[in-house]
Amino acid sequence: MNLTLNDLEDYARGAALLGAGGGGDPYIGRLLAEEAIKTYGAPRIISAQELDDDAVIISVAMIGAPTVLIEKACSGDDIDLLIKSMEKRLGKPIDALMPIEIGGVNSCLPLVAAARTSLPLVNCDGMGRAFPGLEMVTFNVYGCAISPVVMTDEHNNQVVIDTNSAAKAEKFARSVVGEMGLSAMLSCYPLNGKQLKKWGVHGTMTLALELGQAIRLGRRDDNAVHSLLSALNQTSYYAPARALLTGKVIDIERVTRDGFSFGHCVVQSFDGEHEINLSFQNEFLSAKSQDKFLATVPDIIAVVDSENAEPITAETIRFGQRVCVIATSVPELMRTPQALAVFGPRSFGLDTDYLPVPTK
Repeated sequence: MNLTLNDLEDYARGAALLGAGGGGDPYIGRLLAEEAIKTYGAPRIISAQELDDDAVIISVAMIGAPTVLIEKACSGDDIDLLIKSMEKRLGKPIDALMPIEIGGVNSCLPLVAAARTSLPLVNCDGMGRAFPGLEMVTFNVYGCAISPVVMTDEHNNQVVIDTNSAAKAEKFARSVVGEMGLSAMLSCYPLNGKQLKKWGVHGTMTLALELGQAIRLGRRDDNAVHSLLSALNQTSYYAPARALLTGKVIDIERVTRDGFSFGHCVVQSFDGEHEINLSFQNEFLSAKSQDKFLATVPDIIAVVDSENAEPITAETIRFGQRVCVIATSVPELMRTPQALAVFGPRSFGLDTDYLPVPTK
């Protein structure tokens, strides 16, 4: 995959859609990636199949509340320190980097890290979307160790977490990120090439770029939402995809606590006859009409502008916006019984079993 400066806007827009309303602000991520590529050159992006089975791959991401990430981005030095600290902790050189998720800012920060270090970036991630918890990753579902977890901040503070529980690592990390100002750099799930080939969600950087391109091309013909849905339904991961409701935001409530952005919003159809209530914890978790769930995690629930299909994050959605609510499927790897036990609806306290996105 070749990703140029001219591709970054499409790529970030597509990644924002796959972020399901979370993953951090894609605009900030794009600006950081643009600056890194201008300064250091475009990183080399490879497939997992190009890696040796014993290659060492680490993730690069930001952790924290999306409402804070808007104002407190990385410095660059914290990324360098993160990679050096992980390399020292593992006792071996790093062969490649990867995104832990493909949503929002965390789809772009690995580009920054790869450009700064000249390490190759693997075209895959650990979920094919964004999720709020460190345990909500395919690598954890299928038995890969999360530790060591390394966290750094803009003051060059660093913390290493060693635990045999991904859920416990998430709790420790949330405590640490609070001390780091609710925004920090993070690396976890160091993998070998064999593990990544088996349990990674592959080709998602390419898919993010293609979805962003579909939105841009759809705008030329004034059918951006239709173009986006058509592109989603042509993928093997995200079909079926469908629009649940088009209307305006009539209610929004959000609060930042425990390192997350929690809340809900209500979208009402333009004729006033139908409403959807969306709940979120960084990412949109469920879409509900009256007492009926229409879509739930792990499927992607996304909100886009009804005219130009611009993805709208949970921290920027506001009263009066005219939007379209979209639901898409996710990769099979994310819908197994083992996966649903980790990031299915009941793991978020939703009183429903998983409901696959209907074809119509």
